[in-house]
Amino acid sequence: MSRETSSPALVRRLQQGPLLADGAMGTMLYARGVALDACFDVLNLNDPKAVQSIHREYVAAGADLIETNTFGANRFKLAMHGLEGRVRDINRAGARLARDVRETMGRDVLVLGSIGPLGKYLLPLGTLGEAEAAAAFREQAEALLEGGVDGFVAETFSDLRELRLAVTAIRAVSAELPVVAQMAFSDERVTFLGQAPAEVARDLASLSVQVIGANCGVGSSVLYDVGVLLHEAAPQAWVSIRPNAGLPSRHGERLIYLSSPAYMAEYAGRMLDAGTRIVGGCCGTTPAHIRAMREAVDRHAGGPARSRRAVVAAPPAAVEREEVPAVGLAAEPSRLLSRLDAGEFLVTVELDPPRGHNIEKLVQGAKLLAERGVDVVDINDGSLGRVRMAVLPTALLVREATGLDISMHFTCRDRNLMGIQGELLGAHALGVRNILAMTGDPPRAGDYVNTTAVFDVDAIGLVRIVAGMNRGVDASGNSVGEPTAFGIGVAVDPGAADASREIGRLHAKVAAGAMWAQTQPVYDLEQLEAFLAQLGRPPVPLVIGILPLHSYRHAEFLHNEVPGITVPDAIRARLRDAGDHALRVGVETAQAILAEVRRRYAGAYLMPSFGRFEVVAEVLEALR
Repeated sequence: MSRETSSPALVRRLQQGPLLADGAMGTMLYARGVALDACFDVLNLNDPKAVQSIHREYVAAGADLIETNTFGANRFKLAMHGLEGRVRDINRAGARLARDVRETMGRDVLVLGSIGPLGKYLLPLGTLGEAEAAAAFREQAEALLEGGVDGFVAETFSDLRELRLAVTAIRAVSAELPVVAQMAFSDERVTFLGQAPAEVARDLASLSVQVIGANCGVGSSVLYDVGVLLHEAAPQAWVSIRPNAGLPSRHGERLIYLSSPAYMAEYAGRMLDAGTRIVGGCCGTTPAHIRAMREAVDRHAGGPARSRRAVVAAPPAAVEREEVPAVGLAAEPSRLLSRLDAGEFLVTVELDPPRGHNIEKLVQGAKLLAERGVDVVDINDGSLGRVRMAVLPTALLVREATGLDISMHFTCRDRNLMGIQGELLGAHALGVRNILAMTGDPPRAGDYVNTTAVFDVDAIGLVRIVAGMNRGVDASGNSVGEPTAFGIGVAVDPGAADASREIGRLHAKVAAGAMWAQTQPVYDLEQLEAFLAQLGRPPVPLVIGILPLHSYRHAEFLHNEVPGITVPDAIRARLRDAGDHALRVGVETAQAILAEVRRRYAGAYLMPSFGRFEVVAEVLEALR
């Protein structure tokens, strides 16, 4: 059994202490009126708000891990509802829904892709061959990976052989993401095919999984015993125990589970004392159960129960805080401009504001980057036309919590000419000194296709406005008092279909007052050099965009569906040939590009995919 993973969030969190998983999804959907024999998984497409409301309740209750609503989203179970052709859509949607809830809630929860049994017995007991079963598991795992899960949980398996097939299929898709493998047990403390906990523990511990465990089937008392036996047989393994809320009884048309939140919380504490590392619930458990178990987990960690309301932590004493200049006083150049002016290599990392009003996860990512030597971060501004927290408060909160220098993206889409100038003056008064002037993606690219875009000016006009403020005047030539001291950056796309137009716009931006330029993600430095040959000597320092590739499918998507991004054939071939080690190849490719960019250009602009800051942190190891 391996605890190594190139996506270390789950491992890192488990090393720090026990974690709390969520509870039942099906129980909650049933309570909302969904029939027991309905397809719960297709609600990811047909009623996403219902699914997200349940995720949201568990996060609010204190869960550290939430599972996607995809337990039965394999081709065989979906075929019972005529949905066997929607495997990819349902699983990708399930991952996206859970990730969106994480963003809107702002809690640093992990999203695990749920994979359950196929619903058909393997040969010779049934009619399903191993190759066909493996293909079904792989199909589901690929879709969950595409959806951006942080790991996988293969759960509620009664056949150890089927669980091995599931884990092997997951590992064929991703060698890096963590896997939790869980069996279901009867009240006789064996699986439904008669396998004892010791046998299960030894078998699972030999697989490439990070956590072994048990869930479903029975309640807390029996699974407590099973957990002890699992730990005794594999003491080096992390163990996860997620019982039902007792056994159900039928009252008319309703199923009632009898275990109270207090009862399950008491057993959760006992499980933790016995060495269990993940506790949570399965059938019959609700947010009330998880909230009670949260208190047990916090008591086990020592001290009074922690509040689950996210707060922005004060920056550690070791972090040197940036002094915010007093209003009306001349400001020293920002760290970003100071580095560029001194010819020092600049490294900045993009941070997307949260889709809700809580920035805990963003702050934790920024702190990780600060530990890796990053001292400037770019705060995005409504990219892809999607609603997120406003860029200015996000920038201030990140700076307040981390001491990092901020480069604030600023788009023209959502503000009229007066609003643009008012926000810029307010940003300067609050100590923001770096502005990346951008036109902005149109609303039709995002969630609100009928929203009216403003676009009183474009990026070139915005640069003129900011440069004018640096001379002490607004867009109409009226005085703004003492001049501002903004550093002005702009975007440039070396892969633009019309290179001549892009070059013309860059020259216009520089003439208007731009001081540096940042590129789209670059994978082909020869293509970049060809663009620069047309441009001539770059008129301002160039900061080159680097986006680590996570998989062959990721590379194919960027290459084929994102304008301005070209991933060379050789890189895509390496990712394809790497199979389950594709993320490692993606990191190594980004590291190689970063090393070459450091030799040739003024700086690098790294962009995390799926919010995985740890992957960017690993890329930055190339600079050590």
